[in-house]
Amino acid sequence: MQLVFMLFVISAIAFLDRTNISVAGVQMRQDYGIDQITLGWVFSAFLLGYAAFQVPAGWLAARIGPRKLLTAALVWWGIFSIATALVPPQAQHAVLMLVIVRFALGIGEAAVYPSSNQFVSRWVPVQERGRANGLIFAGVGAGSGLTPPLITAVIVFGGWHAAFYACAAIGIVAAVVWYAIARDRPQEHSRVNAAELAHIEAGLPPEPSHEKVAVPWGAILSSRNVWGLFLSYFAFGYVIWIFFSWFFIYLAEARGLDLKSSALFGMAPFLAMTIGCLSGGVLNDAISRRLGLYWGRSGLAMVSFVLTGIFLLIGSQVSNAPLAVLTLALGGGAMYLSQSSFWSVTADISGRHTGVVSGLMNVGCQIGGALTASLTPWIAANYGWAAAFGTGAALVIIATIAWALVDPTKLIEPVDTPAPGISSEPVPVAL
Repeated sequence: MQLVFMLFVISAIAFLDRTNISVAGVQMRQDYGIDQITLGWVFSAFLLGYAAFQVPAGWLAARIGPRKLLTAALVWWGIFSIATALVPPQAQHAVLMLVIVRFALGIGEAAVYPSSNQFVSRWVPVQERGRANGLIFAGVGAGSGLTPPLITAVIVFGGWHAAFYACAAIGIVAAVVWYAIARDRPQEHSRVNAAELAHIEAGLPPEPSHEKVAVPWGAILSSRNVWGLFLSYFAFGYVIWIFFSWFFIYLAEARGLDLKSSALFGMAPFLAMTIGCLSGGVLNDAISRRLGLYWGRSGLAMVSFVLTGIFLLIGSQVSNAPLAVLTLALGGGAMYLSQSSFWSVTADISGRHTGVVSGLMNVGCQIGGALTASLTPWIAANYGWAAAFGTGAALVIIATIAWALVDPTKLIEPVDTPAPGISSEPVPVAL
């Protein structure tokens, strides 16, 4: 659990590093002389780099292990966080330089969740993966929730450049700690005793009996589960990145809140996401034990998506600013009830290829995020913020149907013996 908690911390730092620019963006726009749509290109550049390297990061996580990959990634984030602050506003191609730097930052951050899920597939028994993933992804809400007040305080004290230097320092410290305490497998860790090792090994799905080094791309790309996860995570990414990229600016410019008020109210969705993520992890495991993996993973996600759509539609129509923030925050929290389901299912169905499959799924999330980073300000400018949130609500309802088609008991590779919590019937390759 100590290592899972450290992954929670790394997850929080990852989102601190990627959402700090949303808070600093108000001052950056003034210094660089750019509008919201141009700033959206900078946001999208990060997500395109992040999406492009999800699958390679998953392959590397399986190849060299989560310990080395996450350590290198944290150092990489630090370098390019500093580089963001060093782009001179007066340079002829300053915006292009920002786009390149943020794209490179996205490449480094692509390692975080494929690595953590590869770790989960090796360390966490099936029946405990909901809580483990719930804690890891609670870091998303915690990091994003801390970003508005923390980055605002740093900006007030030392200017927006200082915010990126502070985030870089935090990441470097985390890299040192992670490398010191982490190991790729429980068998390699000196603090895992025999009883703990037996418990872990008893709860892990069996590996296929045949040795298969190559990634089974045919089985992965023909899997209904994989494409259901990809599509639904696309919708997840589209909605969530409205909050990550634009919510702080939405409060300041659409709701008329000042910098300090925006920082305070801007925390609400991310606190709700943290609570939703932790609650979703607990519910995931509890429902799975009682009703089976399908209802614990897919069923919970469907409920989560429907609630999200409802809250987004209501919140975008409310005229009172605090009530609108509360309702939209509930939408973010409801969405994160599903987060542990995504990452638990990829570990359930993928075994040794968890890093690759979870990376491929996460490409969908980042494409959705990149689209909303650029499309949302355009929709808001032409049709209003209610239409911007309404577009997200329509997507999550469509994605609910995709979740209905995801079956966590269908493995990508067949095995000779059933995995814990999975049907004892012969398991075919998912179609």
